[in-house]
Amino acid sequence: MPVLKWLRRNLVVIAGLATLAYLILPNVVVMVFSFNKPNGRFNYSWTRFSTDAWKDPCGVADMCGSLSLSLQIALWATIGSTVLGTMIAFALVRYRFRARGAINSLIFLPMAMPEVVMAASLLTLFLNMGARLGFWTILIAHIMFCLSFVVTAVKARVMSMDPRLEEAARDLYAGPVQTFLRVTLPIASPGIAAGALLAFALSFDDFIITNFNAGSTVTFPMFVWGSAQRGTPVQINVIGTAMFIIAVVVVTAGQFIANRRKNSAKA
Repeated sequence: MPVLKWLRRNLVVIAGLATLAYLILPNVVVMVFSFNKPNGRFNYSWTRFSTDAWKDPCGVADMCGSLSLSLQIALWATIGSTVLGTMIAFALVRYRFRARGAINSLIFLPMAMPEVVMAASLLTLFLNMGARLGFWTILIAHIMFCLSFVVTAVKARVMSMDPRLEEAARDLYAGPVQTFLRVTLPIASPGIAAGALLAFALSFDDFIITNFNAGSTVTFPMFVWGSAQRGTPVQINVIGTAMFIIAVVVVTAGQFIANRRKNSAKA
C-alpha cells in the first residue's frame, strides 16, 4: 500500500519529529501559562489571558534576587570549569604520564555517580573543613560537578584535531603562543564552547547539590521548589520562557556562524 511505503521511507524522520515534539511540549506549556492569570495561588489550570506577569517579572518577593544569584554562580562556575576542563582535556589527549588511565576514569565518575551521593560527600567535606555554607561552597561544588562534562566535550574535539596543522604553523616560524592562539584554540573552540554552554546550563539548573551545600542561600531552582509548596507564581513561567528563548537564540546563532564559516572555507 502507498501509505505503508511512505511510512517506511519516512519512519526515521517521523520518529525524530515525534521525539522533538515530546521534548519541546513541556516548554510550550510553560510559555503558554506565562500568559495566564490564575484565580488562586497555583498556576496549574488556564483561566484567562494576561500579560501582567511579563510587565512585572520581579513582582514576587526575592525571586529576582535568587535568579541573579543563580546567574552569578552559573557564570563563575562556567568560567572555572571551562578553564580547568580545557587544560585537563589537552593534558589527557596530548601527553603520556603515569596514572593517565586512572585520571580518565576519575574524570568520568561525577557523571556516573548519583548527584545525591556527590552532594552529601561535598557537604561532609565542607563541614569537616569548617567552611561556612553559602555562595562559595555552592560555587566550588558546581565547578567540581561541571568539570567532567567540560573535559568530555573538549577532549572529543581535541582528539579529532590534526596535529599536522600545528606542525605546519611551527614550520612557518610561529611560536608556541602564536600556534596555540591562531591554530589550536580556533580549532578547539567548538568543543570548548559546547562544554561551556553545558556547564552553564547544569550549574543554573542544579538543585540537589545546591540544596545540600547552600546553607541559608537561596538560588532560583531552590526558590521554585519552595514556591511550589505554597503556590506557583506566573513569574516563574516568565523566567523559564525567557531562559528557553535565550538558549534557542544562542544555539541558533552558533549554528548560523558555524555554517557561514563552512561556506566561506568552501568558497
